[in-house]
Amino acid sequence: MRGRVVHDAPLGAQTWFRVGGPADTLVRPADADDLLLLLRALPAATPLTVLGAASNMIIRDGGIAGVTIRLARGFGTIEVEADGILAGAAALDATVAETAARHGLGGLEFLVGIPGTIGGAVAMNAGAYGTEIKDVLDWAEVATPAGLLRLTAADLRFAYRRAELPARGVVTRARLRATPGEPGAIAERLAAIRGAREATQPVRARTGGSTFKNPPGGRKAWELIDAAGCRGLSRGAAQVSAKHCNFLINTGGATAAEIEALGEEVRARVRAATGVELEWEIRRVGRPA
Repeated sequence: MRGRVVHDAPLGAQTWFRVGGPADTLVRPADADDLLLLLRALPAATPLTVLGAASNMIIRDGGIAGVTIRLARGFGTIEVEADGILAGAAALDATVAETAARHGLGGLEFLVGIPGTIGGAVAMNAGAYGTEIKDVLDWAEVATPAGLLRLTAADLRFAYRRAELPARGVVTRARLRATPGEPGAIAERLAAIRGAREATQPVRARTGGSTFKNPPGGRKAWELIDAAGCRGLSRGAAQVSAKHCNFLINTGGATAAEIEALGEEVRARVRAATGVELEWEIRRVGRPA
């Protein structure tokens, strides 16, 4: 491989929660060909984990077994087209939204409210402020052990916070539709979303974004958490945000185990108070300490 391979690689400082153990083997492929080489050669029994910005994730304190892939420089390109954006999987969602706005392309403003990368957004059908990736995706290229596939939104069978990727598939880039418009108006919408997020979410805290999916029926996870008396609830240095109670935060020195246990306590309290079983939106990967 031409990319970088590191064994026993620390990960905690790279996550938004700032917690978690090391990867047994961390691989940063140089480009799509390098990634395909790895996927073809990797034994099927070897555990495989893919990291994006590690913004919506808890890496457990015992670290991640097998091979962990993190796409970096060779996957961060953003190309502007007449009616859309072609973005590498490592491109930040907010950067894609800002690039589109500068070139007078609308419809992608919602991405500025999603703290992650395009690859992660495709893999989980990320959404914010009424729009999801499925609404703007033309196609995504996905590296698999069998080769590089170009898949449409229909192929990915998007659902709420979910996409059906091929086995051991890794998103490498995506083509997002956009609508030409007046740059000033697009910039205003971008600023409005950014302002709303700043006002209502603990964006400057060590957090992982929305912790639980909204349950069916139009109910909001944060409302159920608040009704169950969990706002400000803490375990060790992990805390339910008082600003937005569907966010868990590391107030300083929390472990992954404390954050995950706090989330499970919230789920238990909501279940007891409302009968609703909250489903994790944050990915939890790796081994306990």
